[in-house]
Amino acid sequence: MDWKEISGNWVLLPQKPIGIIHFLGGAFVATAPHITYRLLLENTAEKGFVVIATPFVNTLDHTAIAQQVLLNFERVLVRLEDRGVLGKGYLPIYGIGHSMGCKLHLLIGSLFPVERAGNILISFNNYAARDAIPLVEQLNTNFQFNSNFTVEFTPSPLETTKLVQEQYNVRRNLLIKFTNDTIDQSAALTELLQKRFPGMVTAQTLPGNHLTPLGQDVKWQPGKEFNPLDAIGQWFKQEMYRDLHQLKRTILFWLNPLSPL
Repeated sequence: MDWKEISGNWVLLPQKPIGIIHFLGGAFVATAPHITYRLLLENTAEKGFVVIATPFVNTLDHTAIAQQVLLNFERVLVRLEDRGVLGKGYLPIYGIGHSMGCKLHLLIGSLFPVERAGNILISFNNYAARDAIPLVEQLNTNFQFNSNFTVEFTPSPLETTKLVQEQYNVRRNLLIKFTNDTIDQSAALTELLQKRFPGMVTAQTLPGNHLTPLGQDVKWQPGKEFNPLDAIGQWFKQEMYRDLHQLKRTILFWLNPLSPL
């Protein structure tokens, strides 16, 4: 399978699709998800899922971003349906988000009448702008002469929590956090969603850190004679891939428990 750019999205099309994934990455790495998340997404496509990765540029208006990425996603669905590549049967649609991508999927599921078979939310965080972007704190300092002026994401963390609590309509959810992720806020979201959809929310803690989903293929070519440096290179590659492989397996098992991993 080769990546195709369609209607502002990067798309992978398996021959016999069993479902559709709408992927949204983290802030600052979401502009080229087919590169930054390549191994994770290509592995998902190999298991039969159409992968639609929608790039975006981070701004303070997260509602507008959510609306735009949803529009781009729906445009590519129409294109694919018109081409007949999705087949004639029903294909479930799942959202997968990493970091800020989680917030966007939560906003999409709260503000727009979408149908989703479920969402996978990896390394969720919902920080205020002053905590997420150092430059914003500087802007706030520069505008101290106006006590009513603040720079904040739209919606704010508190507003986002309230929206999800009252309007989020995707019942089945998998939340994944990593053992060494110091900026993860999945625990509070898990509790909120479990109250909203009892018995429909799964939480998993996996080895890794906030950057684990971004694991890339490291090319290590041993020399003619195997030496200690080669051993270190192979060990590094195995350690790096171990956490990513565990993430892949967890995602695929939740999407399709009967699929061979």
